[in-house]
Amino acid sequence: MNSLEPVFVQARETAGLFRLGRDVEAALAMIELFDPVQSRVDGAGAAIQQQWADLLGAMLGCQEAQDWLGLADYLEYELLEWLQAIFAG
Repeated sequence: MNSLEPVFVQARETAGLFRLGRDVEAALAMIELFDPVQSRVDGAGAAIQQQWADLLGAMLGCQEAQDWLGLADYLEYELLEWLQAIFAG
């Protein structure tokens, strides 16, 4: 099993909650989701840390604008593609 698989599952579940309009529950799940991602990023180089900061900023911008579908897309697609490209290799 890929060590990122639990993160992928959690990201998809959190995106699903946002799509269902369960934004409070999803926001709490998103905080839990970001912990293992942040742990991986902390040990990475400056370029990866900057990419994470950019992605995180975009996701938090969606949250601030209450763009739940946009945030769900970031969680399910952008975040997972980035994690796969950076950490799965």
